[in-house]
Amino acid sequence: MNAERQFSFDFDHRPALARDDFLVAPNNADAVAWLDRHPHWPAPALVVHGPAACGKTHLAQVFKAATGARTVTPEGLADTPPQVLLGTTPACVVEDVEDVIAEGLEEALLHLYNVVAETGRHLLLTARSPASRWPMTLPDLASRLKAAGSVAIGPPDDSLIVAVMVKLFADRQLRVDDDVVAFILPRLERTFAAVNRFVADLDRAAMAQRRKITIPLARQVLARLDPPADA
Repeated sequence: MNAERQFSFDFDHRPALARDDFLVAPNNADAVAWLDRHPHWPAPALVVHGPAACGKTHLAQVFKAATGARTVTPEGLADTPPQVLLGTTPACVVEDVEDVIAEGLEEALLHLYNVVAETGRHLLLTARSPASRWPMTLPDLASRLKAAGSVAIGPPDDSLIVAVMVKLFADRQLRVDDDVVAFILPRLERTFAAVNRFVADLDRAAMAQRRKITIPLARQVLARLDPPADA
């Protein structure tokens, strides 16, 4: 029996970019529900926050694909008027807002927010923490963003990590037995980034050694991770 048959999950699948699927799970269901309400948000902006590699960027990509929203980069904020950045799009996305603020772009972010609000559009912000913890120095920006909608994404639990791992194996047309997945799970960092990196490394190792994916091969790849996994 392969891993996909043993591990069954009651997750909704949301299309993202290319071949990706976004798995709606308990850790992100509230955030998905908020995005599903667009454009009927109570405020012009929504903050989606959570730890690194919890899926914020992936969810932002789903939002962009569904709404036609445009990503606004720090470089764009620094160099381009908000009206030009927005164009005719109904919404925009600014990621890693703590870093944007740390780069001294508060005033540019405030201008973007004001244009978004004045033109009836929306702003999706991603961050590691809620707006109340951001080191903002502009009172107008702080008051607007602290009044925005806010929703957390929690770290993925074991069932979601396994579901993502099984999907990544399937995307690469890799057959992986249940015992291999069970061996990997407690030894792998609980982030999507770690799972993606590990599956890619395991695939490369299997191809280079012309071996099927087994526990010894998984142990070998895990041993190369930094920090090293407990094998």
